[in-house]
Amino acid sequence: MKRVLFFLPLLLITLVYACNSGSANDADKTAPNNIATDSANFTTVQWLDTAVNFGTVKKGEKVKIKYTCTNTGTKPMFIYYVRPGCGCTVADYTKEAILPGKNGEVKAEFDSNHGSAGDIHKSIIVQTNTTNPSPRLTFSGVVLDVDSTRKG
Repeated sequence: MKRVLFFLPLLLITLVYACNSGSANDADKTAPNNIATDSANFTTVQWLDTAVNFGTVKKGEKVKIKYTCTNTGTKPMFIYYVRPGCGCTVADYTKEAILPGKNGEVKAEFDSNHGSAGDIHKSIIVQTNTTNPSPRLTFSGVVLDVDSTRKG
């Protein structure tokens, strides 16, 4: 019993140390808290595509959309805020630092089950630590009503 009581604190100290130890580079991979206001660390970005037309889909289908950007500056770039314009779209994005010359992505999935059929035009707001204005990413297409595609 004395052995267990002796080793228990050592085990707890080892676990705490192991959970808190990380590489020194981990801090460089995540956006600092002041990323939106630290203009000394702003960079530049080029979006390869800001408007996507996905064509025509049947109501109920999900559409995957990808936007790509390149860090054209000299400092690490961070995408720190992404918000779709409606509940029919879910977005994800590159969360780690995008080094100079490297690419980052915003991926979206549009669920055509939400809303009505017809022409759709949706947007995604993006914010980055760049000197040039963050774009409004857009996508459009046509959603066909399932009933209108049936031959009767």
